[in-house]
Amino acid sequence: MKALVLNEYRRLDLEEVPEPRIEPDEVLIRVRSCGICGSDVHGYDGSSGRRIPPLIMGHEAAGEIAQVGAAVQSFEPGDRVTFDSMICCRNCAFCRTGRPNLCENRRVLGVSCEDYRRHGAFAEYVAVPQHIVFRVPEGVGFDEAAMVEPVSVAVHAVGRTQPALGDTALVVGAGMIGLLTLQALRSAGCGRIVAADLAADRLELARRLGADHTIQAGEAADVPAEIRKMTGGIGADVVLEAVGADATVAMSLNSVRKGGKVTLIGNVTPTVSFPLQDVVTREVDVLGSCASSNDYPACLELMQRGAIQVRPVLSASVPLERGPEMFDRLYAREPGLTKVVLQP
Repeated sequence: MKALVLNEYRRLDLEEVPEPRIEPDEVLIRVRSCGICGSDVHGYDGSSGRRIPPLIMGHEAAGEIAQVGAAVQSFEPGDRVTFDSMICCRNCAFCRTGRPNLCENRRVLGVSCEDYRRHGAFAEYVAVPQHIVFRVPEGVGFDEAAMVEPVSVAVHAVGRTQPALGDTALVVGAGMIGLLTLQALRSAGCGRIVAADLAADRLELARRLGADHTIQAGEAADVPAEIRKMTGGIGADVVLEAVGADATVAMSLNSVRKGGKVTLIGNVTPTVSFPLQDVVTREVDVLGSCASSNDYPACLELMQRGAIQVRPVLSASVPLERGPEMFDRLYAREPGLTKVVLQP
């Protein structure tokens, strides 16, 4: 089969590799669409430490079942499906208490680190356990279904935050996850949603997707000050940070009201400075949000009825052969290029 292989950092090759062999509880999926995640781009140059070559990356995918293992009863060849990026063990304490994203033995598709290597879906076929597979509803195409993984990240973050009806919410970062998060906040009943970003084109898209106000951060705008103006000096009820850098985490904490919540989704940098006394004396709840947890069915339903739109965020859908080119363009942070889907 054809596969896009990371053989060296910043070098991807289209190669012929053996098809995956499935275990009794696995299905073989003919991949129709696979999105390039921001974590893939960070893995492309080795900066994340979680894409050690040689590796077939890719974990945001959808396709058709080509073959089922002997123990599989819920699916059959021809089913249109998508799947979770994370393979949980279903046996540890976290899996047993309904938090598979915190699984002690989790493996992520398309990731290679010191502990394990699991090839992903930048290939014609991928094998996955049946327990992470979900049917794609009618009216949702393969490109859209491939984006359910980032949708689930946004929906999980909003679920962790638990905003109240009518809350004022600030989304810091209007990239892929931020744009999906603001739509999830709208579905959760937030009264006013503000998006902040450095890029004017991203903020324009945020307005199209439901943001009531946008703030172009930088020298011209003090985001916390603007939020206080909008809220009578109080601050946002909830802030969801979708970047993961020191400056944006500080911006988020400075923008939230006393007793409010800040949910951290982005994790580009491993450590950030933390204003301990300010958080303690203002009783700010700071929450971490990791991946998703049993959110796929709800996400697919939200996508099917149009409550969360992914097409406006999709910049390009191209053949797998153009993968090296698209990785280079994403790595160079080409303006206007938000999400790219590869079609094996």
